[in-house]
Parts: sequence; C-alpha cells; structure tokens
Amino acid sequence: MRHSIKSLIGFTLGATDGELGKVKDFYVDDETWTVRYLIVDTGNWLSGRVVLISPESVLGSDRKNKIFSVNLTKEQVKNSPDINTDLPVSRQEEIKLHAYYPWIAYWNSGYYGSGGGAIALPSDPLAIGMPYSEFTEKLAQKEMDADKHLRSTNKVTGYTIKAADGEIGEVEDFIIDETKWAIDLLLIDTGKWLPGKKVLISPKLIKEIDWETSTVMVETSVAFVKSSPEYDPAQLIQVVDPKDLHEHFSELASHSQ
Repeated sequence: MRHSIKSLIGFTLGATDGELGKVKDFYVDDETWTVRYLIVDTGNWLSGRVVLISPESVLGSDRKNKIFSVNLTKEQVKNSPDINTDLPVSRQEEIKLHAYYPWIAYWNSGYYGSGGGAIALPSDPLAIGMPYSEFTEKLAQKEMDADKHLRSTNKVTGYTIKAADGEIGEVEDFIIDETKWAIDLLLIDTGKWLPGKKVLISPKLIKEIDWETSTVMVETSVAFVKSSPEYDPAQLIQVVDPKDLHEHFSELASHSQ
C-alpha cells in the first residue's frame, strides 16, 4: 500500500499501554531511500520531548483513525536515549538507540560488527595491512559519511529539482510503500514551468543532492520530465508503478543518444 508522507504526518503512535505521541516527520536514508525512523512528538506526556521510533516497531496502521500501533511500552520510550532531533542525528546516537531497543543495526557492513550495533575493531589492524591510526581514521570518516545520509523529509520538501538542462520544479511530497517503508516516488510541483502540473519521478534518477544549495540533481532532461505521467491526486497512488516510471525515463534517455 502506498501513501504520501504528508498524509502520515499527525498519525498517533499507540504503544501497548497507551498513546506515545504523534508523528511529526520521518528520517530517510538518502542512499537507499528507506525510512529509518519516525520522528514522534510526545506532547504533554514527556513535556514535548521528541523521540525516534524505528519502523521495525510498527505492528500495523489504522488509516481511518490515523494510528500506528507499535510493540513498545510507554516506559521503554520514556527511558530511551534522549536525542536532539534539531541537529543531524549522528551514527553514535543511532548506536545508542539500537543498543537500547531490539532493532537491527541496518548499517552493519564493512567495518561495523553484526548483532548489537557496536563498532568492531580488529585486535591487530596490521593483519589487514593498515596501521591502527589509519584504520581508526578511516572508521571515523566512515561514521561521519554515514551521518550525512539521514535526512528529514520535511527538510527536503521544497528542494529544487534540477535536470541536466534546467530546473524542473520543487519536491512537494514523497510516496512511500508502507509494506517496505521505502520511498518509491517523489512528487514534483513543476511550478511556473508547467503551471498546475505535478509529476512523479523515481528516486533512482537522483544523481546528487546538494544540501548547501537545497538542490536535487536528476539524471534526465526537462523534456523527459515533461513527458512523464502526471500525478492526479484523485487517483489511488497505488495504481502508479515506480518501475514503469523508471523504465519511462530510461527508454527516453536511450532514444536521445
């Protein structure tokens, strides 16, 4: 089932013993375009504290009543590591969360160990042909790079979409596959370029994101986007196949070569 991210803002999180708060935003990994955390405002219950909840804890959703049911207790959330979501969430803070909750550390590869989310350093880095100081430096850089990939959907909304030959419009929303917690599509408002038209593009077309200039560069052209299927909010989102959109752009690109 696919839904727009904006339609999920304000959903209540229902713990096993009461209400936790309401969804105010989502953190997305911009490499895989997977939702990593729901950003939840606890309101008066925890004096306005904002907490991060992994989709792993979501048991299901009640769209009619706008509720996400989670397999957590209020006490668990109350005692969870306090993270300042006004700042970029670091990998170190994620490690604390995943050490506290029974969540799988999605970043476990390469230098990272498996299981508990802790960083595994070899007892003898020279065994892999690398001085210990260089190894730890590379590990620190890997953590810093990882920190850069967790993005707020609210922040990316409004970013300029730029094709190879000009601007296309702005990011208006994201279409999420709730069964996989993955961003399948980006909803683009073409603005003055094509007044009133909104189009859908696949995140697979994204070449680069410039966070300093709030710009998303895509591997396509203005003409290609202009010929892409138009988004009709009156239609069900799930009738749009992201694979078809990706093939649409790929086919146009091959014809232009």
